[in-house]
Amino acid sequence: MSGMSISLLMFGVMVALLMLGIPVGVSLLLVGGVGYIWVSGLEPMLNYMNSAPYFQVANYGLSVIPLFVLMGQFATASGLSTGIFNAAAAWLGHRRGGVAMAGVGACAAFGSICGSSLATAATMAHVSLPEMRRLKYSGALATGSLAAGGTLGILIPPSVVLVIYAILTEQSIGKLFFAAMVPGVLAAIGYMITVAIVVRIDPEAGPAGPKATLAQKFATLAELVPVIIVFIVVMGGIYGGFFTPTEGAAVGAAATGAIAVIRGGMRLKGVIECLLGTAKLTGMIFMILIGADLFNAFLAITQMPTQAAAAIGASGLSPMMVLMLILLFYLALGCVMDSMSMILITIPVLFPIVMALDYGMSPEDTAIWFGIIVLIVVEMGLITPPFGMNVFVINSLAPDVPMTESFRGVMPFLVSDFVRVGILVAFPILTLGVLRVLSY
Repeated sequence: MSGMSISLLMFGVMVALLMLGIPVGVSLLLVGGVGYIWVSGLEPMLNYMNSAPYFQVANYGLSVIPLFVLMGQFATASGLSTGIFNAAAAWLGHRRGGVAMAGVGACAAFGSICGSSLATAATMAHVSLPEMRRLKYSGALATGSLAAGGTLGILIPPSVVLVIYAILTEQSIGKLFFAAMVPGVLAAIGYMITVAIVVRIDPEAGPAGPKATLAQKFATLAELVPVIIVFIVVMGGIYGGFFTPTEGAAVGAAATGAIAVIRGGMRLKGVIECLLGTAKLTGMIFMILIGADLFNAFLAITQMPTQAAAAIGASGLSPMMVLMLILLFYLALGCVMDSMSMILITIPVLFPIVMALDYGMSPEDTAIWFGIIVLIVVEMGLITPPFGMNVFVINSLAPDVPMTESFRGVMPFLVSDFVRVGILVAFPILTLGVLRVLSY
């Protein structure tokens, strides 16, 4: 069999293992190891594994991951989620669908100090679902809006997935974070507009809540101050050159930890739980990294990335058509695979293909623009049937809502995502504009 045939066969085996519920890291190690042995033999594979895993996880750049994860753990334990939601609800809750809009806005704000989609969705659901139930929101709108809003956790920086992309493609973490800002804001606005359209079509889906006084509205803004301070310190410090992304993550983790102790009442037991949660999640991420490294080494031996790039180059397809096919591939893959696994497995293959095509931008701009587009499509996989992880998380917190109703509820938000992707593909300046302004 040719290298390309072996690669495609083993990729199919890996997807089958994932669908059977085998952990991602284990699936990657099994498929990568068997494929490596098939192509090169047992001894070369053992020689590779003798040193490669150590050098993979000993990379200093990866130290930013546990720090951002810890920052998210502290943010979840800080109690800030309640204040963020109350502030958003005070300003928007009196409108039809306003509490759902407030949930989306709160997800965006919380995502700026969390960096995890699932954590953002689950945390904000605990706060906002009871209020939506009290106002008799439809199950579809309540769960759908929160599942979609949760995806902002990996789009609004800091984002662990963007860190992984930056390391794989040797791009600036800070520049990718800033490039994600406008798309993240567009996502939040798009979701709020979607809620407004849904309640206009079906007013009973999202009844209006009580109207807060002007004094109450401004009083709730104080709850946002800690979030704004942490975000400005971390992002401003990174891009201003005051500290590296790793140092910025450490500052952010320390700040959110202090907030969790002072405002959230976190004590030693809570600190230990956050540290253990960080260790478990970091261990899972690093296991996936090791497995992806072996799988990508197997692909490199088969020369599959090189052959794929050559085949696409000879196909005569336009660069934009190639990009569309790649995004459709990501959307399909998102139905069976989590976001980080998709990035780790596919970027070593697809990134060289994209960089070999002419999109009328510099290589750095192309790499950053492509990374943000991919992140958005990966984020869409979290709410795409039949395996959207965010939908499962939210639905587990609303057991009275059938799963089919939750998936029906996210469909309007998926339409919003498609529109946003189309806009960002057609107008790269929306992604790169912040970087252009900051460079002057």
